[in-house]
Amino acid sequence: MAIAAVIMTAVPTLFSASFPGLEMKSAARRTAATLKLARESAIRRGEETAVLVDLENHRLTLAGYRALSLPNRLSIQLDAASGELIDEQHGAIRFFPDGSSTGGRLVLSHDGYGYQVGVAWLTGRIELETWSE
Repeated sequence: MAIAAVIMTAVPTLFSASFPGLEMKSAARRTAATLKLARESAIRRGEETAVLVDLENHRLTLAGYRALSLPNRLSIQLDAASGELIDEQHGAIRFFPDGSSTGGRLVLSHDGYGYQVGVAWLTGRIELETWSE
């Protein structure tokens, strides 16, 4: 039983290290899900809701929910409205009660390819697409 427990603990770590593309896709999907949750929360509560992006610590924070930590091996880029940029390492994408947003995109990449998670400002729609340099 102890050997099985050790193997079950080590396999996911080895698997993600062997397949960085799978890890990156999973991170992109979790990023999109966090943004969708923020939009839904803004509509449901009838108040502005922001996802704070910390590029330095590879973290997305949605108040009232658990923070999302992204893998350190990924490069993360934030393109957001100038009014939402705090400094070079911190910014936000904000959603409004009508479903719209300030818009923006997050690019998660490794070795010149990856995924971009875009947010349309008018509709607040979140789209996940492949990305390459």
